[in-house]
Amino acid sequence: MKPGQKGTKALVEKYGEDLVCVRYRYDEASRTRIKTVEIIVEKKQLPPVQSMPDNAMVPVQIAYGAKELGKMARSAGGSWDADVKLWYIRYGNIKGTELEKHILLDAQLKQKSI
Repeated sequence: MKPGQKGTKALVEKYGEDLVCVRYRYDEASRTRIKTVEIIVEKKQLPPVQSMPDNAMVPVQIAYGAKELGKMARSAGGSWDADVKLWYIRYGNIKGTELEKHILLDAQLKQKSI
């Protein structure tokens, strides 16, 4: 149920704009009704999306032992920098892939030029 619908008014008063939804679940075996709420506990502004040229070398952090991601980095033409423990890969080679989620956005100083 969305905030404001019948059955949610007391919770709207309690949680205000942080209330996202209310769910009722029924357990036939124990003949009970369970009411759960989904609330917002944190709002955080995301950094602005940076548009990068496809030929930009971006730092990609892959956890030790993530072998599949390591293979993907190698096949995308990435190079490993042992000094900073990061992969450097051309953005165009990983755009839209799982590796794009591992780009270090705050590693401005660690970016390499072509």
